[in-house]
Amino acid sequence: MAAKVKHHVRDLRLAADGLRRIEWAEQDMPVLRAIRERFSREKPLKGVRLSGCLHVTTETANLMRTLKAGGAEMRLCASNPLSTQDDVAAALVKEFGISTFSIKGEDRKTYYAHIDAALDFRPNITMDDGADLVSRIHGDRRDLAPGVWGGTEETTTGVIRLRALAEEGKLLFPVVAVNDAGTKHLFDNRYGTGQSTVDGIIRATNRLFAGRTVVTAGYGWCGRGFAMRARGMGAQVIVTEIDHLKALEAVMDGFQVMPMARAARIGDIFCTLTGDINVLRAEHFKVMKDGAVVANSGHFNVEIDIPGLAKAAKKIRRGIRPFVDEYTMRSGNRVYLLADGRLINLASAEGHPACVMDMSFAVQALSAELVAKNAPRGKMTRRVYDVPAEIDKFVAALKLKSMGVGIDRLTAEQKKYLASWEMGT
Repeated sequence: MAAKVKHHVRDLRLAADGLRRIEWAEQDMPVLRAIRERFSREKPLKGVRLSGCLHVTTETANLMRTLKAGGAEMRLCASNPLSTQDDVAAALVKEFGISTFSIKGEDRKTYYAHIDAALDFRPNITMDDGADLVSRIHGDRRDLAPGVWGGTEETTTGVIRLRALAEEGKLLFPVVAVNDAGTKHLFDNRYGTGQSTVDGIIRATNRLFAGRTVVTAGYGWCGRGFAMRARGMGAQVIVTEIDHLKALEAVMDGFQVMPMARAARIGDIFCTLTGDINVLRAEHFKVMKDGAVVANSGHFNVEIDIPGLAKAAKKIRRGIRPFVDEYTMRSGNRVYLLADGRLINLASAEGHPACVMDMSFAVQALSAELVAKNAPRGKMTRRVYDVPAEIDKFVAALKLKSMGVGIDRLTAEQKKYLASWEMGT
């Protein structure tokens, strides 16, 4: 099978290991499994060419299996140079016949070559985690745009980029903001990012969180999750924010809130989760404690000013541990940068647990079906769409059912009361 499938992965001999891990993740993805069973019967994506730019993990593999079961023809590339699980990439090619272009640690040139390889497929639907496919199409590959019916976007950073395009009237096709679905950001971003980021930092450093001061830059859903989990590990947590409401929420949640200029002097572990550029800069590195650890769990490696860190350092030692570089400041204090500022939860750990990706990828699969059914018929315009409420509710209901959880239903009397204005006190 692999000989007939176009691919560029590290080693196809890793496929057996990848298959075992894909099957392990599938056990904790009952919602996606139920959707795959329906897709196998109905083939809602039959004949659709779909290109995905996603983190190539065990959970993503199960999404790819679902889309293929629905009839889609696919190509997959990585949405981050360090997030690929090489055994999973091999299994996608060898065991499932899915064209995959992804190698952990690939350089920038290879990363964009892989994106182009996915786009050479001339997709009808794009599936992004960070909007790299969409950005490429809107840049050097505009010839592909007429054939694209629409796309889906997985993460906050990508949705920000897409809304900026739409506001300028430059978005060339409709895109569904999967990230903004309740069953995605309320669970994946908060609980998934929270746990997996702590996991990544610990695997890279073997540092104890208990008793340490952990600085969380940003109090969006990812920041909330990380701050919650860090506190649960016994850390003293500081939050930095630029939004008054989020800062107030962090205070009410029991965290210290202060500017980064102050937090930089007292933090032991720093993690950026903002989606913005240069959140940690040279003036912060220069005043950090000896041994401070700096990591990022935002999508792109721009949140930490790495050139500024290098310029402020008098000495740099690479790879003192896997995914750990040591920068010695002119004061003699050492700052440790994790995973070259890339997503620490995927670089040194395995990303989000399968049970939360089950909901996120269920929404992805159903959103791809939505685009396939509506966009070619002119029922979607060139804008960013929210995930329909019925999809969100359907996924939540399936997840609760899989967990053996039941909920109440409104009585006829209650429905009447909520729909009326006459009844008061």
